[in-house]
Amino acid sequence: MKSQGEIESAICEGIGRFEQEYMGRGPKNINAFLIDDLLVVRLQGVLTAAEQHLVKKFPTDKGRDLLKQVRCHLVETARPMMEAMVQEVTGVQIVSLHHDISTTTGEEIVVFTLAESPIFRETKKR
Repeated sequence: MKSQGEIESAICEGIGRFEQEYMGRGPKNINAFLIDDLLVVRLQGVLTAAEQHLVKKFPTDKGRDLLKQVRCHLVETARPMMEAMVQEVTGVQIVSLHHDISTTTGEEIVVFTLAESPIFRETKKR
């Protein structure tokens, strides 16, 4: 049985590998937080140079909206792979997935709602 930290670490590795293979580039930093039946994944530094240029080049919010739309479609297409990985690591069925990206900070958030809180072994606090 894994500890909470081991689950969160395995999620970071899986999402990082997914980003590298599917999106073509990994994030600069990634953290996962298991909170009861929620799994929150925070990725920092995910925008490519081309995406940053797109956001700055287009007038008003057009570049931002276009980037968010493309990223949303990519996540929805890859959703089965991401959910399978999370289910394998946590041992719990996925209820829903929520996603957003900031074109200003280059931060991406993915939230998985789990059917129940995963069972993990308690670790001793020092």
